Amino acid sequence: MLVDSHCHLDYPDFDDERDALVQRARDAGVVRMVSIGVRLSQFERVYALTQQYPEVYAAVGVHPHEAGREGIDDPQVLLDYAKRDKVVAIGESGLDYFYQHAPREDQQRSFRAHIQAARQTQLPLVVHSRDADQDTLALLREGHQDGAFPCVIHCFTGGLELMQGCVELGHYISISGIATFKKSEALREIFAQVPHDRLLVETDSPYLAPAPHRGKRNEPSYVAHTARYMADYLGYDFAEFSRLTSDNFFRLFNAVPRPAPGEAAEGGEAA
Repeated sequence: MLVDSHCHLDYPDFDDERDALVQRARDAGVVRMVSIGVRLSQFERVYALTQQYPEVYAAVGVHPHEAGREGIDDPQVLLDYAKRDKVVAIGESGLDYFYQHAPREDQQRSFRAHIQAARQTQLPLVVHSRDADQDTLALLREGHQDGAFPCVIHCFTGGLELMQGCVELGHYISISGIATFKKSEALREIFAQVPHDRLLVETDSPYLAPAPHRGKRNEPSYVAHTARYMADYLGYDFAEFSRLTSDNFFRLFNAVPRPAPGEAAEGGEAA
């Protein structure tokens, strides 16, 4: 049993074969997928997939890249969307100082509103952080002053301080296909220091395909490659690591039901 905790199934990259892509995920043992919103103006497209595919759930939010155009300063719009069936997370939100497609002030303002929504709903906050470790951690700590909220740093590429600070806050760390890249040894060493009950796996598809598919379009079935690689690195049996990360997922994303007996695929080799 595997879970892809972060993918973008609504993206046009998948329009020509979305049914086949979901079936390949099932064949690889992926029992749940969370399709992540990046723009409120396009959320209906994300949400429609939750109604089309029983194993697909949604997160609602505004990506930091979009904070200049669609950023929010009040959590109410997120609270309204969160009332819908199969909306199980807030985000993705956060800070991206690498590309800076939106002013930092707009990113921070929108991030704060997402934190408020996560606290009020107790749905996990899905955080994007790139080249913004200090401010990301500062805003998460600031947010906790008004009460705890669940959170995952998706596609983690930050430093040791960010990881340790997030773990201290009770948050989770998600591993993407970047962990399988040859030049990612420093990142793998950080993952080895994360308490194993705080680790998730994801694809972030259509981006960041793991080896041996690096450079190609990513898809949810490829989460098996990342899980297998990290299982070997951390000294786990593949099935054991898959079970561990799936258990972690269902603990964090507790609005997502576990598969019923017989629903979970046995899961063969990754596609």
